[in-house]
Amino acid sequence: MESMEIDSEKNLLHRKQASYISQDDKFVMREVYRGQQYSQIYFARLHLMRTLLYSLLPNWKPHLPVCTILGLEEGKECTIVGTLYKHMKLKPSILDEYSKTRSVVPLVKPHNFVHADDYLVLEDESGRIKLGGSVLSPSVYVTGNIVALHGKETSEGEFVVLDVLEPGLPPQIELPLKSREDKYVVFVSGLRVGSDSSNPLLFQLLVDHITGHLGDEKEQNLASQIVHVVIAGNSVELPRGLLNGQNLAPKDQATLSSPIKELDIMLTQIAAGVPLDIMPGVDDPANASLPQQPLNRCLFPGSSVYNTFRSCTNPHSFDLDEMRFVGTSGQNVDDLDRYSEAKDKLEYLERTLRWRHLAPTAPNTLECYPFTDTDPFLMESCPYVYFVGNQDKYDSRLVKGSEGQMVRLICIPKFCETGVAAVLNMRTLECHTLNFGTQF
Repeated sequence: MESMEIDSEKNLLHRKQASYISQDDKFVMREVYRGQQYSQIYFARLHLMRTLLYSLLPNWKPHLPVCTILGLEEGKECTIVGTLYKHMKLKPSILDEYSKTRSVVPLVKPHNFVHADDYLVLEDESGRIKLGGSVLSPSVYVTGNIVALHGKETSEGEFVVLDVLEPGLPPQIELPLKSREDKYVVFVSGLRVGSDSSNPLLFQLLVDHITGHLGDEKEQNLASQIVHVVIAGNSVELPRGLLNGQNLAPKDQATLSSPIKELDIMLTQIAAGVPLDIMPGVDDPANASLPQQPLNRCLFPGSSVYNTFRSCTNPHSFDLDEMRFVGTSGQNVDDLDRYSEAKDKLEYLERTLRWRHLAPTAPNTLECYPFTDTDPFLMESCPYVYFVGNQDKYDSRLVKGSEGQMVRLICIPKFCETGVAAVLNMRTLECHTLNFGTQF
């Protein structure tokens, strides 16, 4: 009997650890709404980004004068800095919504609102001017981008753009040179516990893999190197039909809370062994506008007793072993996909990095809080890992900046539809998938 105990102790695997520092402070709401307008957030964004772009101009076009829009002279080349506004023919408006209810023929709602007739306008505090030329493609940019433009005004009152300067990737904090070892972070999103498409078995297999209860010795050894789990939004699906403003019968209360209870049971299993971050998504019981505030810990009576369980904001930012991670539950990329075009979702992530802004379409087409003195979505430092949740398929790419920045971009697929989670190796920045999507 004694020898058996000694053998089992020999084979015991110890889970690796990683230091964790939350960087969510700027996304936590402390401001009280006092009827402020959304113009304030645009003023704050322009002020902060213009200071940055002015510092880049001497290395870009030092020979050109810098003008305001009101100070432009016809035919004279110069640089101007301002906020882009995209005039869109197909952009939905409340008046269209009203006319739909009045018209007999229903209007088709497109998935993407980009049209060949769209054009860009640049604004600053002094005025606005329509942009011409082929350098700036309206299908790439959105309302809210801050850029520096080199060009000249024509006799028709247009500004012909000859070149464009974007803020570029922000500076990156160097990692300490201590010997790094293989440590893994698991990303999963779109669990949708309680929905028709959710398969409890797939989720249980994922939990068993993370906690080391699945597979042979090699699998368990890999599982022991998982130091963190991130759940990026849309974790539950509540029966919306019950939420009609009426008092709920006890039976309906039980139906409404059962998906959250089921999720809590699963999260408790993970939190017992691995640090866990859960972010709210568009369908979770949290505020709808960005930044979404953490899900209430009262929803998770089982898992919240562990100090490894963290309910976080969306967007979410944190440091693991001094390596910066930033991510969202997908709203910023989904909105860019509606109002601009790209060959894949990773290109939208790359653009937001180059624009140094997590959600450039907020507050124009993406709901966000009307901040007054700041814009919390500005990216001041470059992450090593930038992830978005609730995408149609898994995708990943390594992006390199002009100053040696390295960023791993990750699109996390909806787990309830694909059975796929993403796994990142912190030492190499390589990413692979865990696939539990086998049809039983």
